Amino acid sequence: MHWDRFAQQMASMARDLLAQQSVDSTLERITASATELVDGCDAAGILVLRGRQVQTLAPTDQLVVKSDQLQADLGEGPCFDAAHSAEGERVFRIEDLTAQRLRWPAYAPRAHELGVGSMMGFLLFTEEEDLGALNLYSRKPGVFTEASEFAGWLLASHAAVAFSSARTHAQMEHAVATRHTIGEAMGILMGSHHITEEQAFDVLRRYSQENNVKLREVARLVCEHGTLSHP
Repeated sequence: MHWDRFAQQMASMARDLLAQQSVDSTLERITASATELVDGCDAAGILVLRGRQVQTLAPTDQLVVKSDQLQADLGEGPCFDAAHSAEGERVFRIEDLTAQRLRWPAYAPRAHELGVGSMMGFLLFTEEEDLGALNLYSRKPGVFTEASEFAGWLLASHAAVAFSSARTHAQMEHAVATRHTIGEAMGILMGSHHITEEQAFDVLRRYSQENNVKLREVARLVCEHGTLSHP
């Protein structure tokens, strides 16, 4: 690793991450940065585990998607382990996947057939929540060194903060949009039925509860159709 160049690239990446306009673009910049900044990294992706359901985010290569799906199908593998529990391994580096047949007897030989030589993974987390695992792949064994692991860890630390920030921003935008829709729906009901603001909100709330429909969806119906079937 050429650390002076790496530091400059990391600074540029950090600025670039803040400039992204969506969660998806933030994640794509993170995984692209992994292939650019970490020596030997041929592909990267983020694995998110919900129960036993695996989702692959921002893969730079189909190798990542196939490896994640293989781990989901088999219920084992290094990325699966890293994303599975906050109590588990937060960082892993596998210099030669063929030497891991005892640890992952089903995954290791089949991943080798996919073209995986060596791997690294980093649990993306902030103090509040675990977010998934950033996984780096090389098609050759013996490529990832301690320096590679340190570089990956630095990148993952920035990535976790950027990922969390982007997701929080998206949630806030969604909340603002939802409040706007509800307010617009209340205004429509107030004008058409000559009721107060409190009564209009109560109409939306009761319809939501009685029909098991989320409040924002009820509001959207009012905005689109001008009323509800049972105002």
